[in-house]
Amino acid sequence: MSRIGNKPVNIPQGVEVNIKDKVISVKGPKGQLEETIMSNDISCILEEDNIIISRTKDEIQIKAFHGLYRSLIQNMVIGVSTGFEKKLRLIGTGYRAQNKGKSLELNLGFSHPITIEPIGENKLLAEEQTLVTVEGINKEHVGRQAAKIRILRKPNPYTGKGIKYNDEQIRRKTGKSAVGAGEGAP
Repeated sequence: MSRIGNKPVNIPQGVEVNIKDKVISVKGPKGQLEETIMSNDISCILEEDNIIISRTKDEIQIKAFHGLYRSLIQNMVIGVSTGFEKKLRLIGTGYRAQNKGKSLELNLGFSHPITIEPIGENKLLAEEQTLVTVEGINKEHVGRQAAKIRILRKPNPYTGKGIKYNDEQIRRKTGKSAVGAGEGAP
């Protein structure tokens, strides 16, 4: 079983953490995030440049919350100090992206362009015509935004066309004609 909840969260230089009741607020150079701890059995203590998360019971659900809140707090600290980003690559003839103010306009082979609005405080950037970057301080919002863009045209395993994460490997399948080509047909 994972012991991730027992590890302290290190606070880097330039990040302020305030713990009041069950609300943890983290402020850094990129912005500010807040998280409320819903469980009464989980507590957070601020010691010098570390946040220590502890639990009062050893029940399975409480142990799960212990690791969850530790990961959420760690992601908040990373988000306000360095931020998160996901890159998506558009593969296909005529597929392209361009910025329209804060939103993003995608041409994906449909009869009309698709406009994507940012979630929360995310920034949508079309670095090239076929490369989209989603940046933000909230890891959940960045991941959700990237998934919503990817679902518009998931990669096709036969042709490879679609929207994929930049580091994603698409497993290609052979078509029908390639399967029966070597065998003698009756």
